[in-house]
Amino acid sequence: MPPETISARPRLSAVMSLLASAGLPTDDLREANLGHFFCAGSTDTPTGLVGLEVIGDVALLRSLTVTGDRRGLGTGTTLVEHAEQFAHNAGVRSLYLLTTTAEGFFAKLGYQRAERFGAGGHKSHAGVCRHLSGEFRVHDANTLMKAGA
Repeated sequence: MPPETISARPRLSAVMSLLASAGLPTDDLREANLGHFFCAGSTDTPTGLVGLEVIGDVALLRSLTVTGDRRGLGTGTTLVEHAEQFAHNAGVRSLYLLTTTAEGFFAKLGYQRAERFGAGGHKSHAGVCRHLSGEFRVHDANTLMKAGA
């Protein structure tokens, strides 16, 4: 299959549906949050998506998911690379993420374990991490980071 087109700002209903089907959090998502979300395929019916929460020179990479029929075809890697390039262009120096199931996938992309709430010492970013881990009770999540995004 040819690589899918990556687009910005998928429709909120499509994001909510895809994240819910993957068992990922949706409670904090609003239309205003989608400025840093990217999708593979159509913005109406994406086959994958990823989001960023940017705070200064640090960002949280979040909500990476790919539909079952696109897994293993490079869609997830393409989405992460697109988000990384966007973050780099926006002046982000470090990317963080929380994962309970995909540490191996992200390790292959150069991510390493990091302090759970260190987030480069950025208090507001640490708040994002606490919000995600606390409200959604992802207590066993591993925090990973990639410097020099």
